[in-house]
Amino acid sequence: MPPKRRTQGDLDSPWKEALDLFLAPFLDLFYPAIHAGIDWRRGYQSLDKELQQVDARIGRRLADKLFKVWRKSGEEAWLLIHIEVQGRKELAFAERMFVYSYRIYDRYHKPVMSLAILCDENPDWKPDSFGYDLWGSSVSFRFLVVKLLDLRSDEAALERNPNVFAPIVLAQLKAIETRRSPTARG
Repeated sequence: MPPKRRTQGDLDSPWKEALDLFLAPFLDLFYPAIHAGIDWRRGYQSLDKELQQVDARIGRRLADKLFKVWRKSGEEAWLLIHIEVQGRKELAFAERMFVYSYRIYDRYHKPVMSLAILCDENPDWKPDSFGYDLWGSSVSFRFLVVKLLDLRSDEAALERNPNVFAPIVLAQLKAIETRRSPTARG
């Protein structure tokens, strides 16, 4: 019997679980400037209930994780972290990031730092903004993106990296590399 095909939620789950436990190492590996600006002595808080209250459906899914952290200057900050684990580009992704951000702001009046990790295999797909302009009225939204494929060139450094997310990245890169021949995974 062939192995059961994993659903989108199944692919995202390990990332989401790891984020709950290891937000600091995640930010240290993928967004070191943000990590450096957070007062980790104050900890962080998962805002899953707040995120569930925001209907940000565009397409098929909801945003992944929302955290409250404190900046070193003392201000509270909210981080929206979206992990996109899929094999192809999604045209509505940037719009969805925008919708999550403005709906969280609309409901809670908190500015949101939007971060995305793209785990797909298309090296040319790296959305980082959404906007429109109509007769001089415009909206422009930018978010930060890390593309796992961009980390392939430094796999040796990832293998030596003690960060708990380094093996997750390596496993995801191996899955992308062997997507068409799962028996090649070792």
